[in-house]
Amino acid sequence: MMPGSSEWLIILGIALLLFGPKKLPQLGGSIGEFISNLRTGMKSGQMSEDDKNPKIDAGKS
Repeated sequence: MMPGSSEWLIILGIALLLFGPKKLPQLGGSIGEFISNLRTGMKSGQMSEDDKNPKIDAGKS
């Protein structure tokens, strides 16, 4: 369940109080970079896992 607009305003207000107005843009950029790296890592992890486990035919003995 996603928070509504009033909940987002409360979350943003708390973040503003905790980190201050100068740190919020840096924090947002860091979070965006983290998510981008996480997605890239997950994609490369899936590809390398597929390479490590080749499919074995049950019919061949």
